[in-house]
Amino acid sequence: MNWQIRWVVKPLVFTACLLPALELAAAAFGIGGLSLGADPVALMLHRCGKWTLNFLLITLCMRPLQEITHWSVWLKLRRMLGLFAFFYVLLHFCVYLLLDQAGKLGALWEDIVKRPYITIGMLGLLLLVPLALTSTVKSQRRLGRRWTRLHRLIYLVAVLGAWHYWWGVKKDIRMPLLYAGGVALLLGYRLWRERRSLARLSVAQLARTDAA
Repeated sequence: MNWQIRWVVKPLVFTACLLPALELAAAAFGIGGLSLGADPVALMLHRCGKWTLNFLLITLCMRPLQEITHWSVWLKLRRMLGLFAFFYVLLHFCVYLLLDQAGKLGALWEDIVKRPYITIGMLGLLLLVPLALTSTVKSQRRLGRRWTRLHRLIYLVAVLGAWHYWWGVKKDIRMPLLYAGGVALLLGYRLWRERRSLARLSVAQLARTDAA
């Protein structure tokens, strides 16, 4: 089964995750009749940002899926999916800095200070950096329990991402609301799961005390 995951499942998932970026690249060069439309920068910003949120939510779904299906393959895909969230947020940032702001760091800083939704987006990006850098098995072993605590930041990043999207739209907030609802549902599941684990631990400790 492990070889199937490594040589079949993971390459297929990797290719699927790369398709949105390949589609944008094809549209940028007019390949296959694709086009970025009348406002290509806005379209690229929107698509990259949306796929960042998609991959954040998909990554957070891996643990619930593993517990529901009892299939460990979900957890084996989690690191790849999380790194693709980082990949798309980097694309989002690069399009914003290089195309929207013409590479001007002064204009970037001014936007961060004056526009709250940009501030929130930058904070989310910065929080994803240590998660991406410590995503390896070696880092997990070296950091031990600290690794688990650090990587819980992905929930905060997802909240900031949905918030950034919500404040960034002008009128129609239906999609930001949908993402916010997804983040709230996954965060609620995580809190319920931890509370259940603590309750089981308390019962086990009480049972040992009574037995003594």
